[in-house]
Amino acid sequence: MPGDEYALKKHSIVIAGHQTSITLENIFWHHLKKIARTQGASLSLLIAEIDARRQTNLSSALRVFVLKNNLKD
Repeated sequence: MPGDEYALKKHSIVIAGHQTSITLENIFWHHLKKIARTQGASLSLLIAEIDARRQTNLSSALRVFVLKNNLKD
């Protein structure tokens, strides 16, 4: 469906043993999963690492991480 990649979706995930939810556009979620696979890490581990270093809210930190990772390519 056109535009679906821009739709916001709430995702439940466990980070460092705590359940949380993240609202993120589908396109960012897709890229996070791709990055995790490329790094040989679970999605939960990747998000936990980003969470530990973030200076802003988690959803924003995830978007910036994806953007920076894609600029390296």
